[in-house]
Amino acid sequence: MLNRHARNFFASLFTPLARLLIRMGVTPNAVTIIGTLGVSLGALVLYPLGELFWGTVFITLFIFSDLVDGLMARLSDRTSPLGGFLDSTLDRVQDGAVFLGLLIWFFTGGDQPWIGVAAAACLLLGGLVSYVRAKAEALGYTADVGIAERPERMVVTLVFTGFTGLGLHPGVLLGVLTLLAVASAVTVVQRMVSVRAQADRQSH
Repeated sequence: MLNRHARNFFASLFTPLARLLIRMGVTPNAVTIIGTLGVSLGALVLYPLGELFWGTVFITLFIFSDLVDGLMARLSDRTSPLGGFLDSTLDRVQDGAVFLGLLIWFFTGGDQPWIGVAAAACLLLGGLVSYVRAKAEALGYTADVGIAERPERMVVTLVFTGFTGLGLHPGVLLGVLTLLAVASAVTVVQRMVSVRAQADRQSH
C-alpha cells in the first residue's frame, strides 16, 4: 500500500515544516482547515475552468496538509479525538471537491460526459468506502480492508488529471477513473464481507 510504504518518507520530509509551524503558534486544526480550503479552491474553481494541470499543482500544494497536521499533533502532544474527527471529516470534503470539480468540467466545457459519469461514480463510491468503515467501527467492528484506500485514490486521480491537462488523451483519465470506481466498489464489498464475518463469529 502507498500509505504504508511512502508515509515514513513524507513524514521525514515534512517534519521540519511541522516544527516551524508549531514554533509560529499554528495549531494542527488550523492546518487541517487551511489545507481543505486550498484543495477545495483548486478543485472547485480551477478544474471547472478547464485548468486541469494548474489546478492539480495548486491542489498538490495543500493536499499534504493531511500529513502535516498529524505530524504537528504528535510533535506537540496535541492529539485529540476532536482533532481526529475534524481531520477525517475534512478529508471527505477534499475528496468530494476533487471529483466534483472534475464532474463539473467534463459535463460542461470539457465535453466528455463519460468522464463526468466516472468522476460521479468515484465521488459516490469513495464516500461509501469511508462510511462503511466509520459505521462498522461505531458498531464495534473493524473494516480497514480493501484495495482502494484514500491515498491511492487521490494520488492516482491527481497524477492523471494533471497529465490530462498537459495533453494526455482524455480516454486515459476515463479508464483510470473507471478502474478507481470499480476498485472502490470492490472495497465496499470487501468491508461488508469482513463485518459480516466478524458478526457471525460473535454470534457463535
